[in-house]
Amino acid sequence: MTIRIALDAMGGDHAPQSVIDGALRAIAAGSQAEFTLVGRAEVIQAELQRVGAPQHAFRIQVASQVVGMGEKPAAAMRSKKDSSLRVGANLVKEGQVDAFVSAGNTGALMATARFVLKTLPGIDRPAIASLMPSTTGQVLMLDLGANVDCTAEHLCQFALMGEVFATAVLNIDNPKVGLLNIGSEEEKGNDVVKAAGERLKGLSQAFVGNVEATGIFQGKVDVVVCDGFVGNVSLKTAEGVATMLVHFLRQSFNHSWLAKLGYLLVRPVFKRFRDRFDPRVYNGAMLLGLKGVVVKSHGSADGFAFYHAIKAAEDLVSNRVTEKTQAIVAKMQVMTQPEPTGMSR
Repeated sequence: MTIRIALDAMGGDHAPQSVIDGALRAIAAGSQAEFTLVGRAEVIQAELQRVGAPQHAFRIQVASQVVGMGEKPAAAMRSKKDSSLRVGANLVKEGQVDAFVSAGNTGALMATARFVLKTLPGIDRPAIASLMPSTTGQVLMLDLGANVDCTAEHLCQFALMGEVFATAVLNIDNPKVGLLNIGSEEEKGNDVVKAAGERLKGLSQAFVGNVEATGIFQGKVDVVVCDGFVGNVSLKTAEGVATMLVHFLRQSFNHSWLAKLGYLLVRPVFKRFRDRFDPRVYNGAMLLGLKGVVVKSHGSADGFAFYHAIKAAEDLVSNRVTEKTQAIVAKMQVMTQPEPTGMSR
């Protein structure tokens, strides 16, 4: 199966260098994807020539405008209809590509993708989802910032989308889905979380109840569900703690000549530790719930990080996550429909 992926060559702090580098890394790793670079042709061609990339490896789709990282999403949608974001989303809608990956303005990408592609039937809002390390492997967390205010119904939809992803992409036969809460007891949390928990009991066998923040990385669940405000704060906190740990370790090894000597002995261990927490490996936040595959790369991503965002897009397409999500949500709607009443005589 050949996967066609459009890449936003104008999005991010290091575009188009990081975008093309990421695609070349994917090709070198054996990817059979067909890549379309979206953006200003002269800029893309100059970078392809600079790195000596084979011309046949890429197709160029011209987009004359660029959405800046600081632009307001609504204004960008109105005034820049030929932006690389809009053109990339249109390619997915028209069926010319199977996925779109961008490191551009997050708000503008979400707004554009939702406007162009629309959400799946039964999904009110798309969610930003991403994988993070845990003691038992990986954990999927959503939402990570797309929806600051959520209803219980939104959280239930996120849970079902996460369950589909864990089954289809992570190959977990019986995934465990938990609601992020301030305690594991059912009576804990605000009204929205408690209502979502009560509703999920009858919707999903994968739902195992509440999970505290300490349990996110302990492998207690495979999917963590929360609103975008809590999710984004949790993600940034985790990234900050990981950076702090690496900083303190380096500081300790530089403390004395004896510590430096000790570092030489444990350097392979330290490298494995650093690689396990390397945020670039987990780059590629997925916009789940849309009628098409869209992946958001971190704006500061280098080529290695962007390569992992491309891998995320390939996983979503090859495992037909969009189609499987639509099927399970449709099943949920049937389950929750009221029983038909008898006709009055």
